[in-house]
Amino acid sequence: MTSANKLRIALPKGSLEEATYHLFKRAGFKTNVNPRSYIVSIDDPEIEVVLFRPQEMSRYVEDGVVDCGLTGHDWIVENESDVVELCELQYSKRTSNPVRWVLAVHETSSFKSVKDLEGKIIATELVEVTKRYFKKNKVNVKEVEFSWGATEAKPPRLADAIVEATETGSSLRANKLKIIDTVIVSIPKFIANKQSVKNPWKKHKIDNLIMLLEGAMRAQEKVGLKMNVEKKNLQRILSLLPAMKKPTIANLTDKNWLDVETIIDESVVRELIPALKKAGASGIIEYPLNKVIP
Repeated sequence: MTSANKLRIALPKGSLEEATYHLFKRAGFKTNVNPRSYIVSIDDPEIEVVLFRPQEMSRYVEDGVVDCGLTGHDWIVENESDVVELCELQYSKRTSNPVRWVLAVHETSSFKSVKDLEGKIIATELVEVTKRYFKKNKVNVKEVEFSWGATEAKPPRLADAIVEATETGSSLRANKLKIIDTVIVSIPKFIANKQSVKNPWKKHKIDNLIMLLEGAMRAQEKVGLKMNVEKKNLQRILSLLPAMKKPTIANLTDKNWLDVETIIDESVVRELIPALKKAGASGIIEYPLNKVIP
């Protein structure tokens, strides 16, 4: 196990790597990584960061190689890892929607359901989850074989069906595959070693880190908005604002005017600002946010 005054964190190596660094930056942590190294420097002397592939991370967290880490729910289940799942972190475009591992077959095949795959060969990277899925459905397949990549290209010649991760299904359609069932749904999880969370110092450090990461994640699609509003127009302005709670309202030196400030979804700004201007708001300022802590 790691020392009492050092929290060892594993971050995902691969497709989520840059998005993870960006999330940590918004949370207030500067990271630096050598492209040839699996060690990441961070501007907190109480934290040590290493990179692991998401597929392996839950095993290392369970074994105490690291105290905590960020990986998908799918790999926790695949490894049957006995870890503490502390929170969900859907923090990038790639993770904004859950990843589905689906059972897919070639569009020319006659297979319409899992029951049609009795005695067939299935290719996947998610071997153990797939085996349990077929067992649950009482289907005896010939083999669930590990796929090293290009899984979508294997039906119908190299495999009768595949279990593959997808977000939109576009890659499957491009390879002339059709989905016949969903095997498991996955989102990123922040997980911890069971002994590490029993350590008061480490638990406190982890809780504070999660609070900042969740705050940074909430802020990604939100902006701050402030404006000057004449008192006579206040109710009209407030009726337009989709605030998280209630806007902050402060008096200005001119007793007839107020300062109104709120947080809104960035997606509504382009319609909202013209409406606010028309309703009498002036000096409208939009600004980015790093963290939103409820």
